[in-house]
This record gives sequence, C-alpha cells and structure tokens, in this order.
Amino acid sequence: MYIRSKSLTFIAVAVVMCTAGLVPSVGHAAEIPADEMVRSYAENHGLTAADVKRINTLNEKALSLGPGKATGSVLPDASASFRDAADGGMETPAAEPLDRMPDPYRAYGGRASTSVGNYIRKWQQVYGQRDGQRQQMTEAQREQLAYGCVGVTWVNSGNYPTNKLGFAFFDENKYKDTIKNTSPRPGETQAEFEGRTAKQSFDEEKGFKRARDVASVMNKALEGSRDENAYLTKLKTELGKANDSLVNEDGRSNFFAALRSTPSFRDKSGGNFDPSRMKAVIYSKHFWSAQDPRGSADKRKFGDPEGFRPNQTTGLVDMSKDRNTSRSATKPGESFINFDYGWFGDQKEPAADKTIWTHANHFHNPNGDMGPMNVYESKFQNWSSGYADFDRGAYMVTFIPKNWNTAPDNVTQGWR
Repeated sequence: MYIRSKSLTFIAVAVVMCTAGLVPSVGHAAEIPADEMVRSYAENHGLTAADVKRINTLNEKALSLGPGKATGSVLPDASASFRDAADGGMETPAAEPLDRMPDPYRAYGGRASTSVGNYIRKWQQVYGQRDGQRQQMTEAQREQLAYGCVGVTWVNSGNYPTNKLGFAFFDENKYKDTIKNTSPRPGETQAEFEGRTAKQSFDEEKGFKRARDVASVMNKALEGSRDENAYLTKLKTELGKANDSLVNEDGRSNFFAALRSTPSFRDKSGGNFDPSRMKAVIYSKHFWSAQDPRGSADKRKFGDPEGFRPNQTTGLVDMSKDRNTSRSATKPGESFINFDYGWFGDQKEPAADKTIWTHANHFHNPNGDMGPMNVYESKFQNWSSGYADFDRGAYMVTFIPKNWNTAPDNVTQGWR
C-alpha cells in the first residue's frame, strides 16, 4: 500500500502508522541483505520526515493525557482533543448489521487484508461472542478499533495494552561470539555494529514460544481457582512441576501481579475477582530499543545493545522503561515510526508459522490524507517481519474473561 501524507496531526499514543512489512523477522535478520535492512516504513510508503515527526511528536505528547489508563470500554480522555487536532480526524467506523456475513479477505503471500468494516463483520461472527452469543460491536469498541494496530489489540483484550508482562529470547552466546570474532562492515561504526548484532541475536519465534508456554501454565493454574491466593498457589505448584525458573520470582513481580493488575479481572461483569473466570492470552509489540532520553545519540540511532534484553533465566522483559519513543534519524531527512501491535489470543496451533496475527496499517481516516484503515491477518513469519524502525519484539501475556471469544482456539485466515 502506498501512502503519501501531507498533513498528519493527531493526539493519541495508539494512533500511529502500524507496519505492514514483508522483510524477514528480527530473529532472521542475519539473512537479510544489507540494503533491505536499512529500509524504513517511511521509505517504503512515501512518508516525508515531516509527516512522521508530526505523528511521533503528538504520540509522545499523548502519554500525559492518560490513554494507557483506560479500562474496559472507557475511551481515553484524549478522544475529544484528538478529533479537534487531527487533520481530517480519526473517524469511528460505521456499525455493521449483526447478521451480515463478511466477504473473503484479499490474500497475498503470508498475509490477508480487508477493510475495517469487513473486519467488524468477521469480529461479530467469530470474535465478539459472550457466553456463546454473538454480540454487535458497540460504538465504544468501534472507536477503540479505529486507532489502528493497537486498536485491534485493544478491542480484543478489552483494556488498553499496558505491556506489563513481556517475554523475549536473546542469544547471549551468539552476540558475544559475533562481537568478539567479527568486525564492523566497511563504513559501519562500532555503535552501528553492536546495535545490528544485538538485533540479530533476538529470536522472535523463541520469544513467542516462551510466552505461549507461560500462558499455558497460567491457564492450568486458573482452572478451578476461586480466589487469587488459590491461583497463585497452583501457579507456583505448576511452575515447580515444570522446573520453571519463574517460580523464584519475587511475590511483587509483574509475573505474579499480572492477574490482579488486569482491569477485566476486577470488573464485576468480567472476572469479578474469580480467577477461574479468566484466561491468559497473548499479543505482541515491535518497538525500538534505545528509549533512554539520557542515552547517547549513537544508541538512539543504531540501538542500545543492552536495551530491553530479557532475563536470561526467565525470559521476562522489563517494559517499565518503554516510552513509545521512536528511533532517531541516521541520515538527513530520515524518520521512523514508534511501534506496531499484533493480536494473537489463545490459538492452539502448535506450529508458529501457521499461527495468525491480526493488526492494521493505520488509524481510520477515510476522509483525510491517510485514508481508510485496513486490517491484516498475517502468518507468524509475516507478522514478525520488520523494518529498520524496530529492533525489539516482545510477546505479552494478559488476561481476558473466559466467556469472551475474542481469542478463539482456532483462527482461519481471512474469511472462507
């Protein structure tokens, strides 16, 4: 999709250009030709540096407005100011009849694409069930969805993604061996060499597998646990059986606090403090490693080799320093996008390459420069592909009420 934006101003941390790349994944970066590794989203889609700067500046400004504090179906306080500030504005997609069936998606490679309206129809038929009953997507949910990539995750998780419990895999031996036994490429600085090597040492497929394994243990512990203490006791027992190092996490760890930190667990129409009514599900975020405002300019350009590395024993990623800050320009006129989100849910397909990830291109702006929002369903290798904008991919575990069907066991790509 070719995008040429002339005036993109808006306020919302979620309203970003969300990638739709076809480059091999971060975990396979060593196989990427050098000329492809430097291509950014803006270069691929015709965005100017000024376009992206306006997007990212207002995204970062929105952090103070509190969209991350939104819970349930409550929309961010930034919504009204967003509409006033946006050129053309984010528009809420129209309601779709509950009995209208979706059309087939457009499939190409490992990706299937469709309009936001058609996705709403599929959501109502497949993902929107409560206690086995189909539900029409509400206006509040449609406005959440309109935010683009993060909107897809938001409307399916029921609360704004807060990225508390992330997992990844970093090959420490590979990184050290490459740094010790190889040299920078011709014209490559030491900082660029170290950043590139760190990026190549992450394996998204292994990070995803770790998150799936943890979610599976959590779901075993949730079964039959009528209160949080019973859940935590069973969780530690299951971890002990599996000889999982997470059992040694401090009781105040994000891992053990994840359930009580989930808004839908506390909501009386959701979990109502009953763990047995919840299930652990997964989504993913791609982002840039060097987000410390006090960090060196070189790290902001080429990546922080130490940034957002997972714990080598548990796989946990400390996401507390994730400020949604984009990569700095490496040459005049260059600019990069903040992040990308993909929704997975609770699929049971064992082969990673056959799993389906739902995401989107950008916020819904049918009467503005951006144009209408498209929704993608991608196979894992297609989802985990990336641009030069990102050097980290974390796989998040969160919880949704078990009677929601936004995370079905089986997902068919597109609509047949």
